[in-house]
Amino acid sequence: MRKNLRVAAYAICVRDGQLLLARSPAPRGGFEWVLPGGGMEHGEDPHDTVVREVEEETGYRFEPTELLGVDSFHRILPGRFGRRVDHHGVRLVYAGRIVGGDLRYEANGSTDMAAWHPLHDVHGLTRVPMVDKGLALWRGNSLSTPQDEH
Repeated sequence: MRKNLRVAAYAICVRDGQLLLARSPAPRGGFEWVLPGGGMEHGEDPHDTVVREVEEETGYRFEPTELLGVDSFHRILPGRFGRRVDHHGVRLVYAGRIVGGDLRYEANGSTDMAAWHPLHDVHGLTRVPMVDKGLALWRGNSLSTPQDEH
């Protein structure tokens, strides 16, 4: 069985009570909202990964301010040609702020648009579970304050 390790870095960016998300095609059709971020390139620092990925997917320059936590999952996935894959995903979640750039959509990438969503509306979006995991880490962090959530 083929083994696959994927390390990725994601951003929680809340501004004026809104969360920055990117939209990605869902595996079974339609779309789902995701945290801006993605896989590390070989030899790349995770800090640099999240900065690069946020810029690629949203057009913004992102400044990570804190590593909120690490999420790890391991599962056997169906692979090509009937071969299963032993997949281990490690996901680092950073809090941070926008320090420049302009909102734009990714061209020829894994997402097709980016948008700010009021925090109180996120629960109603079609989203990947990592959005909720990231928000849970953010809400448990000393950098988040009640005024940030409104």
